[in-house]
Amino acid sequence: MEVTQQDSIFLELRQKLQSGLLFIRSDVSRDGTDVKIESKEESTINIQTPDWTYQVNLTPGVSLVEGSCQKSPGITEDGCHIRLRVQVDQLTEDSSSVIGQLKIKEKYSFLCQACGSTVLQDRVFKRVLPLPNGNWNTLVDDWCCHPDPFANRKLLPRNEDCLLGDTYILLARDSGCEQTLTQQANSFQKDSAEQKCGSKSVLVSCRNCSTALGEEITSDVLKFYITEILVEPSENAVCYVTQPDLVPESNSTELTRQRFLEQSLASRLVELSSAQSIFRFSIQTPGGKAMILLWLLNTDTLVASFPGTAVISAGDVHPKKNQSCQAVRAVKVLYIPCSDSKHKDVIDVWEKDISVHPLPFPQRSCEEIQKLLISSTSRLPPLLRCMNSYQVAYMQM
Repeated sequence: MEVTQQDSIFLELRQKLQSGLLFIRSDVSRDGTDVKIESKEESTINIQTPDWTYQVNLTPGVSLVEGSCQKSPGITEDGCHIRLRVQVDQLTEDSSSVIGQLKIKEKYSFLCQACGSTVLQDRVFKRVLPLPNGNWNTLVDDWCCHPDPFANRKLLPRNEDCLLGDTYILLARDSGCEQTLTQQANSFQKDSAEQKCGSKSVLVSCRNCSTALGEEITSDVLKFYITEILVEPSENAVCYVTQPDLVPESNSTELTRQRFLEQSLASRLVELSSAQSIFRFSIQTPGGKAMILLWLLNTDTLVASFPGTAVISAGDVHPKKNQSCQAVRAVKVLYIPCSDSKHKDVIDVWEKDISVHPLPFPQRSCEEIQKLLISSTSRLPPLLRCMNSYQVAYMQM
């Protein structure tokens, strides 16, 4: 497994609480007495150490309260913790996922995230409707005193419909799909509380790069996962578009993929928690196998960090003495990989709890999500990596 070096400086700000925590690693400052923290201009924090000056650029409307920095008691061998206060004039707006931004009477094209090829072009929807949440069949069984009227019935889109699931969209197939997509049978294990059985699905892949984008529900209906596609508005429509720096490039494909996956999932978690008051999730494969238990903790967080090895900005006046970075919006999560046998009791409790919301993703995406969570944890100060039985991670939006 790839080893990630712990960040030398880590800053976490809570916008709603108007407070923050600054961690400085021991090789940068042993006890914090030689550190000076100030704000020379609005929406910036300058951290001066004997050897370096670090500048954190905050989002507009967020500024440091001068004189509010207080060193936390009990310095550890890993470094020092400093508490501070910030003034927040305006909360940072939530970014929306693809699902949160699709609208009727707008023209969209759907692209393969891996290679950027267009797989569906110029689609206009007369209806954009949400599907029932992932536990709806179970809820019907628990609340109805008569047999489930929806048993064995699928909710499928008609032509010019777009149905929105928690992690996917359902679209009607059109004639252009034959030139841009391929289908291939796929076998997987379907897990449930009562039984485990083999099942088959038909994978839908990009014809250009063979990346799996979703599944074929019927011969006329396709399912695309939000972690595998980009949505681009045609002409001058205003909608969610993957930022230019997330478009795949040959020299940064892996980083591009990780950032896209991280931002897509983080935005979707915020949307689900806001709309349905859901905070605990089970990241699952399409067959229902739980891979990660995820607890959404904070959604108002700004984070900034400097890597263990100094990265010099080309525009620095004193290249050996200055570093700067931008504080970014992030969600703070607790998680447990389901493969971790040490927490089997916690995992068993979650699997039986109907309030835990299932989020299905392709097997590859589940593994990538677990990898990016572990990478985030490994960069944190040791004291901030765990909370009770859970590991802590931040997902940038």
